[in-house]
Amino acid sequence: MTTMTEASVREFKMPDVGEGLTEAEILKWYVQVGDTVTDGQVVCEVETAKAAVELPIPYDGVVRELRFAEGTTVDVGTAIIAVDVSGGAAPEPAPAAPAEPAPAPAEAEPQGRTPVLVGYGVAASSTKRRPRKGPGVAVAAAPAELNGHGPAAPAPAPVRERPLAKPPVRKLAKDLGVDLAQVIPSGPDGIITREDVHAAVAPAEPVVEAPVPAPAAMPAPAPAVAGYDSARETRIPVKGVRKATAQAMIGSAFTAPHVTEFVTVDVTRTMKLVEELKQDKEFQGLRVNPLLLIAKALLVAIKRNPEVNASWDEAAQEIVLKHYVNLGIAAATPRGLIVPNIKDAQDKTLPQLSAALGELVSTAREGKTSPAAMQGGTVTITNVGVFGVDTGTPILNPGESAILAVGAIKLQPWVHKGKVKPRQVTTLALSFDHRLVDGELGSKVLADVAAILEQPKRLISWA
Repeated sequence: MTTMTEASVREFKMPDVGEGLTEAEILKWYVQVGDTVTDGQVVCEVETAKAAVELPIPYDGVVRELRFAEGTTVDVGTAIIAVDVSGGAAPEPAPAAPAEPAPAPAEAEPQGRTPVLVGYGVAASSTKRRPRKGPGVAVAAAPAELNGHGPAAPAPAPVRERPLAKPPVRKLAKDLGVDLAQVIPSGPDGIITREDVHAAVAPAEPVVEAPVPAPAAMPAPAPAVAGYDSARETRIPVKGVRKATAQAMIGSAFTAPHVTEFVTVDVTRTMKLVEELKQDKEFQGLRVNPLLLIAKALLVAIKRNPEVNASWDEAAQEIVLKHYVNLGIAAATPRGLIVPNIKDAQDKTLPQLSAALGELVSTAREGKTSPAAMQGGTVTITNVGVFGVDTGTPILNPGESAILAVGAIKLQPWVHKGKVKPRQVTTLALSFDHRLVDGELGSKVLADVAAILEQPKRLISWA
């Protein structure tokens, strides 16, 4: 079997794929142990607090070790894959072991990939390695490491396999004093779930076994957790985009004093213009909808009231006026709400803005929005109308001064030229940071947006 040397093995560490990120979850591995990789080849997909990102390997070689399983959250700077760059051959598969009811703790087979948890399985070599801190133990580790004895003998004693469980479940079990080896798994591929731990804690409480911590170390809320009904409730770990969104919204709500103003407006002419633009050859192949004209209306309103496009620098006690508009568009994705932005939107023509909106939406739906696309926003639009909602009170994105919510466009009775007629009507809501934007300025911006949507020809005269 081919042996790795320290000089020939390169470790690829989890990079900071966004500004100031500290961790990322491995969503999917695209390579297996024994595969040959080349410089620039994508080896895995990870999810940060902002987006899903594909990671390319920066050198050529043969994959020797995948340090973490899919679904594991890894700290930035931690090695996630080991590659032999010496040009040696891929490791040969171990001889087939006699069939037994339980998997034998012999050498791991590098060929094929089974859904294993971090720290489960054995290594292709007998090299001893210090155990890693935290849940991030190598996916393939030497038998000697797993049973705590010396170098592996030709006929090693049976090794007690490490129970399959994700890091949050292991922490929960440790806090509750539950020995995972005694828990019956119910998850796919024998993975222990949070529900399995909760189910085991109630009968285990009266008995104190050796692995269980002293009662003083047990958390106080244990009895309440034991009453959790797994048949009627589901617990979802808060991580990734949803965790980042929650933290950002809490920070925004309790830092910036929010004020929200509303206006209901007749957008019949805007809807007619949308239909006309769809037939215009200049917009062929582009995404044309009411959001396009609403975005352009907001950009014109900002041009007429530039003080609204600012941010508050708490450390310097300064107001930072932005001479550019990075227009954020809130997008609902399977991974949660994200807000990518169109850079320098103020300089784009209507067709260019349409193309940028189309690219932003399609990229978000595919889950390929980059962290850079979500940084540096100045103002945001959130279209809650697509869900049939009339309006809302949106919360500012941290560092921004205003956010415009657009409600559903509905046919309603409206007084038009002295008569009640059916017209296309919507409600707009503008939330703004009252440290930066007073009532007069906020009202002017909202009124300008409404006036443009009511009379779209103002896009020409005001632009």
